[in-house]
Amino acid sequence: MLTKRIIACLDVDAGRVVKGTQFVNLRDAGDPAELARAHAESGADEIVLLDITATHEKRRTLVDTVRRTARELFIPFTVGGGIRTLADAESIFEAGADKISINSAAIQDPSLIEQIAVRFGSQAVIVAIDARLGNNGQRYDVYVSGGRTPAGRTATEWAVQAEQCGAGEILLTSMDRDGTGIGFDCQLTSRVSSAVQIPVIASGGAGKASHFVEVFRSGKADAALAASIFHFGIENVHDLKAVLQNEGIPMRLPC
Repeated sequence: MLTKRIIACLDVDAGRVVKGTQFVNLRDAGDPAELARAHAESGADEIVLLDITATHEKRRTLVDTVRRTARELFIPFTVGGGIRTLADAESIFEAGADKISINSAAIQDPSLIEQIAVRFGSQAVIVAIDARLGNNGQRYDVYVSGGRTPAGRTATEWAVQAEQCGAGEILLTSMDRDGTGIGFDCQLTSRVSSAVQIPVIASGGAGKASHFVEVFRSGKADAALAASIFHFGIENVHDLKAVLQNEGIPMRLPC
């Protein structure tokens, strides 16, 4: 059985890591390079850095922040936010990223997924999907521009199309659960995981170790991403992995 991955997320605004609840009420969590190094040393399998206001502010990702953070890492490093063209992606890879995450730009032009996949490989392209429960609980609607604008698509149908366009992974965030600490949306994760063949990263709602067990089992996630639980010392990645291993969830334990 393939090991499951634990991913630490750095939501960055103006060069600082921030964290909020349901995409609002942001609070400072620290320096991205310092936090990335700490999470990696604690046992995180990957680091994701998301420039959360780049798209809304119509600017490119802060490349200097990416470069400074990449220097601290020896594990896979994904960067997203403000990547709108192949040239934008190239600059992020040149700054040290191993993968890029695209969201709003992919919705606007799905061919961008294929362009980046052809140039750098599907394994380097993650399509991020921010979804919120809608239609009286009947479907999960996709939002773009940092969760500000409905995209007119459901999470499942967009994930399927993204895979067909060449995406190597889906980063699936529940906007309803983001920052709440009440647990991942396992129903959302399971629906998307069952619809695609590529790995699905569950995001939004982690508050304790049992939430990771739930999303790996009933949510069928390949990886689970969290931010607040790690930034503010609620869980240590090493200790979290030990708990998951004891629960029968296959983990790559740090030395």
